[in-house]
Amino acid sequence: MTTEPSSRDSGAPFSFFSPDETRGLLSAFGAFLVWGWSPVYFKWLSHVSPIEIISHRIIWSSLFVLLLIASTRKIGQILEIYRDPRRLYVFVLTTLLIGGNWLTFVWAITNDRILEGSLGYYINPLVNILLGMIFLGERVNKWQTVAILCAVAAVTILTIQVGYLPWVALVLAFSFGFYALLRKKAGADSAVGLVVETTLLFPVALGFLLYLTFTADPATSSEAPTGFLFDTGTLLLLIGTGVVTAVPLILFTTAAKYLKFTTIGILQYLSPTMHVFIAVYLYNEPFDQSRLFAFALIWIGLIIYSVDGYRGRRRPAAI
Repeated sequence: MTTEPSSRDSGAPFSFFSPDETRGLLSAFGAFLVWGWSPVYFKWLSHVSPIEIISHRIIWSSLFVLLLIASTRKIGQILEIYRDPRRLYVFVLTTLLIGGNWLTFVWAITNDRILEGSLGYYINPLVNILLGMIFLGERVNKWQTVAILCAVAAVTILTIQVGYLPWVALVLAFSFGFYALLRKKAGADSAVGLVVETTLLFPVALGFLLYLTFTADPATSSEAPTGFLFDTGTLLLLIGTGVVTAVPLILFTTAAKYLKFTTIGILQYLSPTMHVFIAVYLYNEPFDQSRLFAFALIWIGLIIYSVDGYRGRRRPAAI
């Protein structure tokens, strides 16, 4: 005997919107649009070193989300994690992974490698399939295998044609893939987890910026600002990295509560697609035939992955 899919789960994911679904869609679009435009924001900070940008991002996002958590009375959840050595160890690992992911992403933007960075976020869902198969014992069907092979072929083509391994894309895809894998084991609210991760790095980031500030040469600090010695406009942009980090995460968490996973899975490609257009049309990064062919393979793989996932979730479950 089988159960019929409910009216909410039948048809296309955008066929009907309840008030909750509308709220979820608006939240999802908000999150992915902020993430999609983030290369432009960090490009405005290209005169600041990536390690300093990340240090500021850690400090301001930590303070921003900590205030939010305090207003929702979730401080107890943070303290529970700090009291549990095993969970805290997992968060130390996720902290290193997300810190490396942020640093690589900002480095790519400031070094005109936005296009390669977008490739990493396209590959990420396929990397998640691979990691699930290796570490969680999840079974991979033939269509998922084809999708993964498309990604492998794309990376191989880029390596041969461009002349170097697209390490930015691979670091972004695998660091975020392992991050998601470990965060799944940690079992914490997204905002709570972000507070734990940023507070773990907070002393290091603050110490680094204070060191740069107090050891800067007064004679050259106005010409080569560092630490907290930037002009007002730059300092406001650096403080804003906390908002750029926290707001889309909060919106995404809201979207996840009200939308089907399939819908979110489709919408997540909005951000890297915006990155491609920003890289090519705003910053004139090269997009020759080899890159076009490689991206086409990725897009084919993602279409196969999305269609297979959507069909699998529509299939009635047996009782």
